Amino acid sequence: MRICVIGTGAIGGLMAAKFALADEDVTIIDQGAHLDAIRKNGLKLICEDGSEHIAKVTKAIENVTSAGEQDLVILALKAHYLDQVARDIDSVLGPDTMIVTVQNGIPWWYFQKLPGPYEGRSLKSLDPTGVLGRNLDADRLIGCVVYPAAVVTELGVIHHIEGDRMPVGELDGAITERVQRVHDVLVNAGFRSRVLDDIRSEIWLKAWGNLSFNPISALTHATLEEICTFSETRKLAASMMGEAQVIAEKLGVSFRHTIEKRIAGAESVGAHKTSMLQDVELGRSLEVEALVGAVLEIAAVTKTPAPSIEAVYACVKLLNKIIVLQKVGVRTEEAA
Repeated sequence: MRICVIGTGAIGGLMAAKFALADEDVTIIDQGAHLDAIRKNGLKLICEDGSEHIAKVTKAIENVTSAGEQDLVILALKAHYLDQVARDIDSVLGPDTMIVTVQNGIPWWYFQKLPGPYEGRSLKSLDPTGVLGRNLDADRLIGCVVYPAAVVTELGVIHHIEGDRMPVGELDGAITERVQRVHDVLVNAGFRSRVLDDIRSEIWLKAWGNLSFNPISALTHATLEEICTFSETRKLAASMMGEAQVIAEKLGVSFRHTIEKRIAGAESVGAHKTSMLQDVELGRSLEVEALVGAVLEIAAVTKTPAPSIEAVYACVKLLNKIIVLQKVGVRTEEAA
């Protein structure tokens, strides 16, 4: 299968490497020194067991317009960068090209093909100009929820820390031949996948952790384990999850785990830094809207109060503003 992975950070890089190692025809789109390292040395994957592999991709390029027609496009950029590729996405699309979204948090397409009073509604926090809705046809989209944890340890090097689950689903819940093909290519690459008839419930299950652990970690510099074992932040995370559950259930979402089980699962990951904390340390803009802002927008739509989420959102949004305007990263270091 011709697969184009746009963005080879932790998750995009993990997927691209595993696809290439499974002998798929892989094109990656990235920029800067990371891309240069991949061009020179290949994409290096360090697996959970410590084994190291060099994945040889077919193309490593800067622009979507140079990729050529693809069978499957993986949008692995963070949500706030998607508009940069949306305008040129037509250059890789054939009649049957599928687009799989693997962003954290609530996706911009959430209300597309969702039966009910909100069907077709646009999420302004994620697509303020409408460029995503105009250029990324909902008929091409397949949702995917990413559970693996990975980090970019150095230029061109991805370390897979743990996890391999990547369930997928059509936006309308249909079980189609094409979503089965996506499932099969994921499994062939070594991921565990299922085809779901309700991808949104799975999105909210993952979003539970994203909307709480990510901003709390960004503000406190704590790992998942530290957040979950400190009583006050554990209670705050549970409060935010409880508010989100009320919001989601108004949209017909069902949760197959309890809040306590979700927190216990995060605790079991151990001393892992969330993606938002990694971005804070590196001075990169944060996924504030996808992880938290979109949840508050849906809260407003459904007329649901969410004071804990709102308070944390205000703090992490200010942190993001400082990082972007002052062009600084914030990391802890041992005191003298």
